[in-house]
Amino acid sequence: MHGEYKSRGGKLVVADLEVEGGVLRGVRVSGDFFLDPPEALSAITGALEGAPATLAEEELAARIREALPPEAEMVGFSPEAVARAVRRALSS
Repeated sequence: MHGEYKSRGGKLVVADLEVEGGVLRGVRVSGDFFLDPPEALSAITGALEGAPATLAEEELAARIREALPPEAEMVGFSPEAVARAVRRALSS
C-alpha cells in the first residue's frame, strides 16, 4: 500500500506498507523532508511496525512522538504528517 501527504511546509511524506493479520508490516517512510539525526527514521518506522491498522491518525502520531529520541528534529514534516500518509496508504 502507498500513501502520500504534502505537509503544510510543502514537504512530501510517503508511506509504503503492508497489512498482515490486522497490523502494519514492512513500513517504509520517505519523502523530501529533513530529519536529524537521520537514524531517527528507524524510530518512526519502529513505532509504526506492528501497530494495529485500525488506529486513527492521532493515535499513530502519538506512537511516533513517543518513539522519537528527545534530540530529534523534524524539519518540514511532523508526526501528524506521517500518520496522515499512513492512513492514506491504508485507505488506498
